[in-house]
Amino acid sequence: MSKKLNVLVTGGAGFLGSHISDELSDRGHNVTITDLEESKWIRDDQEMAVGDITDNDFLEQVMEGKDVVYHLAALADLNAAKTRPVETAKINVLGTVNLLDMAVKKGVKRVVFASSVYVYSREGGFYRCSKQACENYIEEFNNIYDLDYTILRYGSLYGPRTDESNGVYRLLKQAMEQSEVQHRGAPEDKREYIHVLDAAKLSVDILDDEFKNTHVVITGNDVLRIEDLFYMFSEILGKNIHQTYIEGEEWDGHYRVTPYTFTPKTGKKLTTPHYVDMGQGILQVIEDIYRKINSAKGKKN
Repeated sequence: MSKKLNVLVTGGAGFLGSHISDELSDRGHNVTITDLEESKWIRDDQEMAVGDITDNDFLEQVMEGKDVVYHLAALADLNAAKTRPVETAKINVLGTVNLLDMAVKKGVKRVVFASSVYVYSREGGFYRCSKQACENYIEEFNNIYDLDYTILRYGSLYGPRTDESNGVYRLLKQAMEQSEVQHRGAPEDKREYIHVLDAAKLSVDILDDEFKNTHVVITGNDVLRIEDLFYMFSEILGKNIHQTYIEGEEWDGHYRVTPYTFTPKTGKKLTTPHYVDMGQGILQVIEDIYRKINSAKGKKN
């Protein structure tokens, strides 16, 4: 799709959603953001609608006249979801079904769904369960109602505008404030990190027709062992960082080396040759953390 589109981004005030909204606007699309709270990063060329997607009247209003819906609104913290099964199902699954139903009624051309590489895995707890259920509903809406979709399975994201629910941010903040980091797992655990700006660009590239009704894996070019990530922290911060690993049969719901287990529905892997270097990306996160620390100090004074 190269023409200007009317796009709704649910969860558009969040970490990934705000960057996708900006990328859509940069490419000339008309963007409406909806979330439970006003976005801190709303632009003059974007519209904001505060509300809950489980409210049918609200959803009917914001979806009017939309060509494409990017659906990111969810309980997205894996650690938070693992002890909240009912809330995870209500927000992630019922919220998605509600949105799909309204998309059919309003004649939306395509729904782009933010899923996770954890759908491949046996790990991920109730978060993984909710994403698998949503993917199944999306595919069935396509079968019955011809509602086009693109499912984006994201890997490990990092970058500006996040908080301690993000793994890299949380660990880097520990390193900066306490000169130590703690990881539930082993030093050899691996992640394919992708900067949020790269993920946002790829998330808009998929509006091309070749990605219609497909599953796309969006992960990074940087594959790092957790131990090497911590050494990178040490070198960038210029100080020794004490590393603690909590190993055992309990892996806190996260995978060790790969999220992949055998599943019949595979996805195309989408990467970019032009990407934010991991070191430069970590510097951005450090700047974010310093701004928040200084802002908090200013409020106390």
